[in-house]
Amino acid sequence: MASLMSVLPFAEQAPMFTEPMSVLAILLAVLGLLFAMNAHAKFGKFFKIIPLLVFAYFVPTLLSNTGVIPTDSKFGLYTFIKTWLLPASLVLLTLSVDLKAVMGLGRNAVVLFLGATVSIVLGGPIAYLLCMGVGKMFGFELISPEFADQAWRGLAALSGTWIGGGANFLAMQEEFDASESIITLMVVVDVAIANVWMAVLLLFAGREKEMDEKMGADRSSLDAVREKVAQFQATVSKPTTLAALLTISAIAIIGAVVATWAGGAISVWLKEYWPWAGGIMKEFTWVVIFVTLIGLTLSFTPVRKLEGSGASAVGSVFLYLLVTTIGAKAEFSKIFDPANTGILIIGAVWMLFHIAFLMLLRRYLKAPIFFVAVGSKANIGGAASAPIVASAFHPALATVGVLLATFGYVLGTGAAIICGNLLRMAHNLVFG
Repeated sequence: MASLMSVLPFAEQAPMFTEPMSVLAILLAVLGLLFAMNAHAKFGKFFKIIPLLVFAYFVPTLLSNTGVIPTDSKFGLYTFIKTWLLPASLVLLTLSVDLKAVMGLGRNAVVLFLGATVSIVLGGPIAYLLCMGVGKMFGFELISPEFADQAWRGLAALSGTWIGGGANFLAMQEEFDASESIITLMVVVDVAIANVWMAVLLLFAGREKEMDEKMGADRSSLDAVREKVAQFQATVSKPTTLAALLTISAIAIIGAVVATWAGGAISVWLKEYWPWAGGIMKEFTWVVIFVTLIGLTLSFTPVRKLEGSGASAVGSVFLYLLVTTIGAKAEFSKIFDPANTGILIIGAVWMLFHIAFLMLLRRYLKAPIFFVAVGSKANIGGAASAPIVASAFHPALATVGVLLATFGYVLGTGAAIICGNLLRMAHNLVFG
C-alpha cells in the first residue's frame, strides 16, 4: 500500500516561492491578515477561543507542507530571523522588565522545570518498556529486533535535545553510538511531537486564567508582574515618534550584534581552554544569555522609558516572525510514512508521560499553567522556544524562559546520559 506521504499535495515538489524577500512578504501577509481578523468585530471572537499565536504557527506550517514556501530549516531567511531577530526581540522585551518582580515568581518555576527534566529522563525508558511490552503481549512487533538496537540509541540522543538542545543531541549520538539513519528519524519524531506540544502550549496561553481559576491556582505573583508592567506602561506611554523608533531599532540591532560577537568569543575561548565546559552550552545559548543581560542592564537606566514609545511592540513583531518560521520548518509529511510508525508511537507515549507528570505536579503545587509551559519548553526547545512560549503569556515573562532554558543546557548532558542508560536497560529487559 502506498505511503500517505505520496498523496500529500506538493509534498515532494519544490516550493513555489524560494526567494527570501518573497517568503518574507508571505509571512508578513499572514501576520497582517491574522491581526486584521483579530481586530474585526466578528472574526475577533474566534481568536478568544484559539489564540492568534497558534494560527501564526500553523498557517506557515500549512503553506510549507503544501509546497508554497520552503520547509528547509537551513533556508537563509529562517536562519537570519533566528540568528538576528530573536536576540533583537529579547533586548526589547527585557528593556523595561521589573527584575525584582520576575525573581519573585517563587519556587514553582524551578520545581516544575526540574519536574519536566525528571519526566523526560524517566519517560523514555517507561515508554519503551510499555510500548514494546504491549506489542509482545498482543503478538506483534512494534519495532523489529534488528531495528530495536538502534531505536533505543536514537531515543537516547532524542533525550539530549529534549533536555538540553541540539548540542546535547549530537553529544548523545556519539555517547550511545547512534547511526545517522536513526538520528534522521529522531529529527522527524522531534518535529512531529515537540512542535505539536508547542502549539498546545500556545493554546494554553490564551486560556490560562480559565485553567488556573478552575484549579484554584495561586496567580498572585504572575498578576503582580503584569500589574507592574501595566502601571509602568501607563506612566511612560506617549505618541511614537520617528526619533523614538530609530532609537528602539538601533538598540535592538546593536544589542543583537554585541551579544552575537560576545557569544561567539566566549564559545571559542571555552572550547580552546575548557573543552568540557564548551560542550555544555552551544554558541547560540551564550548569545541569548548576553542579549538578555544587555536588556536587563538597560532596564536599570532611563532607556527603559522607550517602552512607552513601543519598544515591546517592535520586539513582538520580531517574535511573531520567528514563530512563523518555526511553523514553516515543521515538515510533517514524513510522519505518515508507515516505516516510522513504531518509533513515533514510543515518542508520543513518552511525551504523554511528560505532560501527565507535569500536570499532576502542577495540581499538587496548585501552580499556574504558565510554569508548566515555560518549564516544559525550557527543556524541550531550549533558548529558541522557551522565551516565545513565555512571551505568549506576557512579554515581561520572556526573561523567565531564557533563565530556565539556560539551566536546561547545563543539565542536559548529565540527565540525557542517565536517560540513555535507562533506555539501554529497558532494551535489555525486552530483548534479553
